[in-house]
Amino acid sequence: MVSEHAAQILVASNRGPVSYTRGEDGSLTSKRGGGGLVSGLSAVDDKLWVCAALSEGDREAVRQGVAEPGVRMLDIDAGLHADAYNGIANSVLWFVHHMLYQTPLEPAFDAGFRRQWASYEAYNRAFAEALAEEAGEGATVLVQDYHLALVPGMLSELRADLRIGHFSHTPWAPVDYFRLLPDDIGEKLLRGILGADRAAFLTRRWADAFIGCCTEILGGTGGTRIGVHGLGADAEFLRRRAHEADVDERMAALREQVGAGRRTIVRVDRTELSKNIVRGLLAYRALLEEHPEWREQVSHIAFAYPSRQDLAVYREYTAAVQTLADEINAEFGTPGWTPVILHVKDDFARSLAAYRLADVALVNPIRDGMNLVAKEVPVVSDDGCVLVLSREAGAYEELGDASIVVNPYDVTGTAEALHQALSMPYEERADRTKALAAAATALPPQQWFLDQLEALREG
Repeated sequence: MVSEHAAQILVASNRGPVSYTRGEDGSLTSKRGGGGLVSGLSAVDDKLWVCAALSEGDREAVRQGVAEPGVRMLDIDAGLHADAYNGIANSVLWFVHHMLYQTPLEPAFDAGFRRQWASYEAYNRAFAEALAEEAGEGATVLVQDYHLALVPGMLSELRADLRIGHFSHTPWAPVDYFRLLPDDIGEKLLRGILGADRAAFLTRRWADAFIGCCTEILGGTGGTRIGVHGLGADAEFLRRRAHEADVDERMAALREQVGAGRRTIVRVDRTELSKNIVRGLLAYRALLEEHPEWREQVSHIAFAYPSRQDLAVYREYTAAVQTLADEINAEFGTPGWTPVILHVKDDFARSLAAYRLADVALVNPIRDGMNLVAKEVPVVSDDGCVLVLSREAGAYEELGDASIVVNPYDVTGTAEALHQALSMPYEERADRTKALAAAATALPPQQWFLDQLEALREG
């Protein structure tokens, strides 16, 4: 049954635009999220965001009937969500698309995997049924990411009148790696996305990898059209936010930590395995070893914000980052100089302060769908910033020409790239920053979202 107040534009994602925290007195406090999707969706009216209730506060909000306008949270069983989200989406699909398995030891697709896969299917079905209920006649539905890869196929069977799009925010694995998955599972994932009228990706490289998987495994993409939309930085918001009082306060604190007259190498990441923070620190240590002239002349501001700490491998990785930073400081630090300034508590204002201070930005992921940090730093940089960029970041397609490009596995090469960046004349640095900022803001979030809607409706 279609809802009485059916929406014409619907977005479905695991995480929604708002979250709730339950206080000791039982009261609920809401917090709005950020990101490109939140900004993009603000460009349209008559919309509904369907998402999962992730926390106990979210679930309590659903039970009490508390809801933000234009948001429907699904109170999916916590155990089922954990199996689908952590067991399959983040521990299998994410690892496949980022090509991060240690294949001599993993994966092993056993009975436990099959049980969790059943939860993933049930999780996707809950979204498909909610969307079918909430969508108006002929509505447009945009399904987000690998958490909901089966939804387009399920939804198209329930509501043939809808225009359905799927957008992948991660890389897509090449066919040889994708085929690590059991054959039936790989086919279900591909057919699930091909249930959409249009499947879109952040870069041509990821789109071509998906087409390659479909061609070899299924014989083609059927009637599903494939598109590319490279999400850009929201320049207006970033430049305004970067000059508010709390950012200025954090800039002063960072300057004091760095010390007068020193250069800065900045990185801002979540401690996801793909972000390659450990090799980045190793490259900085190699810079200090091979180019001792930079000792006491440069500090590495490294923000490594915790991610997915409910998974042991992420907790271990976060600990490794902290240990290596401590080792570098113990080896090279002096009473007046801390080589690595590491912060692990998420603070957006402090991140913007670091963007403004950066002489060099290090963005060296092993593999990344896009990487908005690479786009945000040049937009808000005060004095120009050299971008040292991994060729495996999706942003490389747009920003590579104005960056110093590195192989993310090559520690020595990355150290030399840092030396080159620190040594670059000011005029060249300024020209590169201008080119980076122009490319980074070519498709801001609202236009990125509207372009997808238009392309989907054109078909």
